[in-house]
Amino acid sequence: MPNQLDPTDRPASANRFERRRARTRQALIAAAREILAETGETSASIQEIAERADVGFGTFYNHFETKNDLFDAAVGDALEEYGQLLDSVTEGIDDPAAVFATSIRLTLRLAASHPEITQILRLRGLPHINAATGLGPRALRDLEVGKASGRFTFDDPLVALSAVGGALIGLLQLNSAGDLGAEAGEQLAEMILCMLGLPADEAHEISTRPLPDLP
Repeated sequence: MPNQLDPTDRPASANRFERRRARTRQALIAAAREILAETGETSASIQEIAERADVGFGTFYNHFETKNDLFDAAVGDALEEYGQLLDSVTEGIDDPAAVFATSIRLTLRLAASHPEITQILRLRGLPHINAATGLGPRALRDLEVGKASGRFTFDDPLVALSAVGGALIGLLQLNSAGDLGAEAGEQLAEMILCMLGLPADEAHEISTRPLPDLP
């Protein structure tokens, strides 16, 4: 009896098609990210987006129904990259207060090293604060860990998240008018830790520790 193929095995041509499709989708998202970082606007035409992504106009509709769908995916993609980057830097830090302070301070450094995702966070991040991926759920996770451990004292994690997110995006907005320097990140981190319930002297000490290197 001839050997039967495992139904989970798929022809190589199908795998190539899926990889090609994924690359095309990512090219559209990358083009939308560039546009958002440059202008903060979503008024670019589908033709403009397709040309920037170097794909055919009709290809767009194989991946997204509307421009809004694409731009939402682009913001989500940028914020997820941002979140993964901060996770990679803070993964060895056990204290949620130190995680928060480090993430806030590194955000200003990322404005210079990763301007595209920082611009998208500044211009489009706030409406995505409650998204399922990106910075929001990571910050909420760290807030809840901090509350459970007794490091933070607040009633509603979502209210705390909105306060932290608004403060961080406000700092990026201020920084966009001129480089504020590392001291501004330290000051904001200290203020947020105090807001979350840490004593002032401890908040200051944590917020002025040496920062880990970015990857």
